[in-house]
Amino acid sequence: MTGQRRLGLALDIGGTKLAAAVVDQSGEIVAAHRVRNPQGTDADVLFAALTSAADAALESAGITPGDPLLVPAIGVGTAAPMDLQAGTVSPVNIPAWRSFPLRDRLSGHYQLDVGLIGDAVAVAVGEHWRGAARGHANVLGMVVSTGVGGGFVLNGRVVVGATGNAGHIGHMSVDPDGPDCVCGGVGCLEAIASGTSLAAWARQQGFSPGTETASADAVADAALTGDAIALAAFHRAGAALGLAIAGAVTLLDLDLVVIGGGVAAAGQLLFDPIQAAYSRYAALGFAHRPRIVPALLGGTAGLIGAAAVALDPLAYWPTEAGRFVRS
Repeated sequence: MTGQRRLGLALDIGGTKLAAAVVDQSGEIVAAHRVRNPQGTDADVLFAALTSAADAALESAGITPGDPLLVPAIGVGTAAPMDLQAGTVSPVNIPAWRSFPLRDRLSGHYQLDVGLIGDAVAVAVGEHWRGAARGHANVLGMVVSTGVGGGFVLNGRVVVGATGNAGHIGHMSVDPDGPDCVCGGVGCLEAIASGTSLAAWARQQGFSPGTETASADAVADAALTGDAIALAAFHRAGAALGLAIAGAVTLLDLDLVVIGGGVAAAGQLLFDPIQAAYSRYAALGFAHRPRIVPALLGGTAGLIGAAAVALDPLAYWPTEAGRFVRS
């Protein structure tokens, strides 16, 4: 069924979902499976759900799990922070995993090489490889969803940093007098612009669509009808994003900024205030050049980015720290 194509197993671990896909060398998804992230504090329950999704994707592609001839490696885009050297993860929005040895557990389970990458970094790589940032050497990729994450590709190579956590733009403070963030910081971008934070702020201002747990989607729907509070929530989130992006572009002299994730699906409701704030704060001449565009690959960007690392890690990783390790 898979022919002679080179294949990689890609995993995408987020705060609310776990996704797996078999991806070929051209970036095409051969088979995929997605499940909800089990909510709770049992690390093994979460790991079992992840391997179940992976097994389902492999089975759909006609592959026996663990067959090294067809899938020689696993690329993982995971919610962060992580320790790339140790292969452990401690995602802010996944309390079940604290210093969880994800790389070694996956390697032991499948007897395959495993490479870790941040989930937002995986989106940046995916969009750079096959999406909206294709052909651009210096890119910021962002995910605005349950949280806010980012990843940088500079001079065609992913930036991993000392521990694998470079790109955490969501935990930059954009308002020193702003709300507390789940990371322990104050006024972080995620605490203002994530879908969770956007909806919470709208509710605090009196937004009430008939439920106390209104989501960002509900706020977006109301904004499209002209609801003043909903529009203000998106303006607030977009302004914070534009401010952070202006800082990143000014610091790193980027070509392009690509934004994906569930909140970004609101389109111009979010992108208009982002652009307005960016234009206000990106004052230096070279910073006027970059475009801010929606992600092209949608919800598959993280999987495709993780697959890129699985299929050809040396094409993106600049140092030994990013290469695959089998326990």
